[in-house]
Amino acid sequence: MKPVPLHLVDHPLAHDALTTLRDKRTTPEHFRQAANRISVVLVADALRDLPTVPVTVVVPVLRAGLGMLDAVLALVPAARVGHIGLQRDEMTAVASQYYSKLPAPLADSDVLMIDPMLATGGSAVAALDLLEHAGARTVRLVCIVAAPEGVALVERHHPTVDIYTPVVDRELNAHKYIVPGLGDFGDRLYGTL
Repeated sequence: MKPVPLHLVDHPLAHDALTTLRDKRTTPEHFRQAANRISVVLVADALRDLPTVPVTVVVPVLRAGLGMLDAVLALVPAARVGHIGLQRDEMTAVASQYYSKLPAPLADSDVLMIDPMLATGGSAVAALDLLEHAGARTVRLVCIVAAPEGVALVERHHPTVDIYTPVVDRELNAHKYIVPGLGDFGDRLYGTL
């Protein structure tokens, strides 16, 4: 089995925004602005070699993925948008689906799945399984921070999915959060700490 194509997006604007996202003193307003800035850079890189004729479908993984959606739509305003709702059990770290609404058909579309944190990889694999079952053939995963464990799980279950991220952090802690990471992205984005 060949490894997942991991694309480390080494752009100064991505790393500048990442510094703001990692700072626990960053307010929700500035966190949202930094999430938007880094998302624009990551999506631009993920779409670098995309053909211009096929339709693009964007699928944010709820709720944190919504923080990246405006950046994607700024670059690809004609994209169709689907949504996948996954909730991670805090005790087991297992993701369960509570919502899915995808445009059809997906077979002839390039799908860009956006989820800011690739931690254990459980949610990413569940979302990718759902997209595959819905007929998606080409999927790119864009995340703001990844952990080696998440990259490895995606690689094991979906070896053809390209991952775009500016950084693969050191590890997951005992609570399955990325270290050093940047905290709970959704809580920081929406001020629900």
